[in-house]
Amino acid sequence: MLPAETDRLILRAFEEKDAPAFSAYRSDPLIARYQGWQAPFSLQQARAFIAEMRAKTPGQPGQWYQVALELKENSSLIGDCAFHLSADSRQAEIGMTLARPFQRHGFAAEAGKWLLAYLFGTLKVHRVYANIDPRNTPAIQAVGKLGLRCEGRFIQSLWLKGEWMDEEWHALLQTEWQSKSTPPG
Repeated sequence: MLPAETDRLILRAFEEKDAPAFSAYRSDPLIARYQGWQAPFSLQQARAFIAEMRAKTPGQPGQWYQVALELKENSSLIGDCAFHLSADSRQAEIGMTLARPFQRHGFAAEAGKWLLAYLFGTLKVHRVYANIDPRNTPAIQAVGKLGLRCEGRFIQSLWLKGEWMDEEWHALLQTEWQSKSTPPG
């Protein structure tokens, strides 16, 4: 599985050297706004998170696994993508975080296409889904470009960071992905 390459990215396991960059983008209040962590995200928290990820094996049911996104041109960490397999390994939730300077440059789509290929092609999951705050329009656009469709919105269903938030659920089935990914002929 890892490391893997796309046109502009190396997708790999987190390394200890990633802690400063990881701490920096997770400390950005605009990045953390719709996420489960609080900004600032200290270097100590980053190191502990990386140690936790390094102890995990990708693709284990019931756990989140985060993949570091490294820019090929200069080997810098620009973000991460993550997935969580259901207990029966038939479904996976996905998420992605990019440092602000690297948003809106197609990196989310590039990493997301690889992630879908891994989940549907290698792990053979039936369904991939994402839970997004409806105010996070860039995330909604990103999953839309990957082919995930909106399945529903739950109003004030999540208490996060001192407020009730709406949740919008987007999903894609393996059969839908296959029909979109298979070239004709």
